[in-house]
Amino acid sequence: MKILFISLGCDKNLVDTEMMLGMLVQKGHTITDDEAEAEAVVVNTCCFINDAKQESINTLLEMAQLRKDGAIKALIAAGCLAQRYREEIQKEIPEVDAIVGTTAIDAITEALDEALSGSARNHIENIDKKPVYDKKRIVTTGGHFAYLKIAEGCDKHCSYCIIPSVRGKYRSIPQESLIAQARELAQLGVRELILVAQETTLYGVDLYGEKRLPELLRRLCEIEGLYWIRLLYCYPEEITDELTDTIRKEEKICNYLDIPIQHASDAVLKRMGRRTTKRELTDIVNKLRREIPDICLRTTLITGFPGETKEDHEALLEFVDEMEFDRLGVFTYSPEEGTPAALFENQISEEVKLDRQADLMELQQEIAFEKAEDMAGRVLTVMVEGKLPDENVYAARSYKDAPNVDGLVFIQTSRELLTGDFVRVKITGSYEYDLIGEIDDEFTK
Repeated sequence: MKILFISLGCDKNLVDTEMMLGMLVQKGHTITDDEAEAEAVVVNTCCFINDAKQESINTLLEMAQLRKDGAIKALIAAGCLAQRYREEIQKEIPEVDAIVGTTAIDAITEALDEALSGSARNHIENIDKKPVYDKKRIVTTGGHFAYLKIAEGCDKHCSYCIIPSVRGKYRSIPQESLIAQARELAQLGVRELILVAQETTLYGVDLYGEKRLPELLRRLCEIEGLYWIRLLYCYPEEITDELTDTIRKEEKICNYLDIPIQHASDAVLKRMGRRTTKRELTDIVNKLRREIPDICLRTTLITGFPGETKEDHEALLEFVDEMEFDRLGVFTYSPEEGTPAALFENQISEEVKLDRQADLMELQQEIAFEKAEDMAGRVLTVMVEGKLPDENVYAARSYKDAPNVDGLVFIQTSRELLTGDFVRVKITGSYEYDLIGEIDDEFTK
């Protein structure tokens, strides 16, 4: 059976997709990216914010038309939207043969067999059950980098977030399994390992009674073949001295942290259910930069949260201007059904949300462009991502750049470079968020 697999949403969802792909291939199915030759379709959905929800719905509707026309024999919906809105999906999109919930991804082959035989049923399990983690994956990121999901679910219960409702409570994946996965990925040629979870910093608390992320990182650094280890989704209040020390001391760990703060007004942070204040956030950022001077800090913000005043917005702008984050993304608040914030008074109009988002992004653009210009003359180790068609120009990433969310380093050279190569590059200029450089020496690895 030729299967088209569409993965939507975050990198954590992508790990689930890769495991499902592995299970399907092990059962003898083949994977295609050509809609015209597909015999069955699986859509791994997302519903984190409204835009993601709409993309998932539109994709399901598009695939449902193929099912209705008889172009495919089975359509399966998996992931967060499928978990959360399974009844609505089957009522409004009857062409969907089966639903596979977020904790039932190991049932994907069974669900497909049932759909093809006409006996399809939903596979929904307790969202707090042990996460699926011991399945062989098919890496879809090109082979030179991969994501390692170290935990599932979340216990924070921020007032705007539906993740605990669709992904369950925080459950760490056993350390030995993670080490085994990482070794296997390294043997497959993965050179950069990116650790992800709803919150990476709490890793181990539920299994071992204490935070074990620093220990996990040190063990991952011992794996031959891995050159970069990157951390995403580190809640600021959970960053310990031990974690900071580990990042500073271990050469393989990128001096890069993604620390979602969401806002900087104490009043808004409190209504969001966040665990930090503006003063604490300032102290955390300053300490990280003091302890690791070349650290690259990325964050995300939510603007237009219910009750956010003009003064709150101005306070956030002032904070962004003062902190000068290296990387920053801004989302407009999306009221999600079933969350406390969706029922809060003083909801903000979409027009005001978009205006405030534009204010923040304009300010951040100035900061980012200036930081890029300041990189001229520096020598960086970068990892090659690929070559531009018909040009002697390669795209690469530095330690400052997580894939698909940050910038690139463009290198003009007549040398033959391969995806995954590490080279030393002298930065000669910049263009907006991206850097331009030239090969500094013969160093590759």
